[in-house]
Amino acid sequence: MPSLKRTHNPHQASSTLARALDLYEYQGKQLFERYGIPVSEGRLALTPAEAVEAARELGCPVVVKAQVLTGGRGKAGGIKLATTPEEAEAHAEAILGLDIRGHMVNKVWVERASEIEREYYLSLAFDRGAKKPLFMFTTEGGVDIEEIAATKPEALVRLHVDPLEGHHAWQARRLVYEAGVSDPAEQKQIAAIVGKLYEAFVACDAMLCEVNPLIVTPAGEVRALDSKFTVDDNALFRHPEIAELRDAADLDPLERKAREKGVTYVKLDGEVGVLGNGAGLTMSSVDVVTFVGGRPANFCDLGGGGDAQGVVDALEVITSDEQVRSIFFNIFGGITRCDEVARGILQALGQMGIEDPIVVRLDGTNAEEGRQLLTDAAPPNLHVEATMLDGARRAVELAA
Repeated sequence: MPSLKRTHNPHQASSTLARALDLYEYQGKQLFERYGIPVSEGRLALTPAEAVEAARELGCPVVVKAQVLTGGRGKAGGIKLATTPEEAEAHAEAILGLDIRGHMVNKVWVERASEIEREYYLSLAFDRGAKKPLFMFTTEGGVDIEEIAATKPEALVRLHVDPLEGHHAWQARRLVYEAGVSDPAEQKQIAAIVGKLYEAFVACDAMLCEVNPLIVTPAGEVRALDSKFTVDDNALFRHPEIAELRDAADLDPLERKAREKGVTYVKLDGEVGVLGNGAGLTMSSVDVVTFVGGRPANFCDLGGGGDAQGVVDALEVITSDEQVRSIFFNIFGGITRCDEVARGILQALGQMGIEDPIVVRLDGTNAEEGRQLLTDAAPPNLHVEATMLDGARRAVELAA
């Protein structure tokens, strides 16, 4: 199945269909600070003039860091050291507007520079396979964790936490000792940060809390120099203050349009638009399109209903994708009746001028009635199939 979400490979933790809110580095650090995790002092700047002011307030040297929801900022020129306020202004001017892996930089974090003696890596992610939070810690910090997992797996300490028991001090000590941290003062500080990271993870309904690097200064202070913080979308109703941190401008345009219409949508790279009712069925539809040799263009869940407006909203999003060449509409009628869904599809087609071929598979309650309604109406670009496999095959053929 294609990946529907940016993930960190060694975690193997997040469901590919999990909807999540990724926070900027500065937002994650603000949450870290709330739970007592030490971070470097910084200021947010939207313009070069604000970067100058931030550098003067903090005192130089400072680091000017692009705020984007992707990695590789340093290699792309998005992290620069400034020894004067004027240099911070020049760096901010160069970084603002920079395109980093398809993400436009519209804000920078100006942070007091830190002297670094050593770099570690610490993360806590939800492992869906084990149904438990998973700690990972290594003294090989400051580089891509995927590289460490692939080349030096023995250096990466992994430890699951039973959610019914919660975090205990011995777990932090085990991470520290097994990774080979020998300095007692560092051991104590890291263990404290491990406990606070678990507290933040649980309290915020997080899916990932990552610190890379977790630095040790020449004075022996352990501090989070970076932050990746991801919160479960389904829990945001409990955290309105975190929900407000979402930056709609950084979303994929189609995903932003879908969110505005209340449609569950994830953009993929193929040509077959996929629309189903229910996450499980839609996920299976994505799988079966891949199985028959096609490439899904999206994951789009209509939800439990099949009313005309819901269909219109979903189709508007899917057909806005120029890559889509056909649409596979896969519906199973449980509580929702297939004849009602069929009427919704026909009404939606009447309201919209869709030229792409649409393949509809209906099964479940009143499926025969629904298929008959579609067959009788016979729109020229509508094709009715009896099974999910046949429907996927037809959609892939029509997209060729």
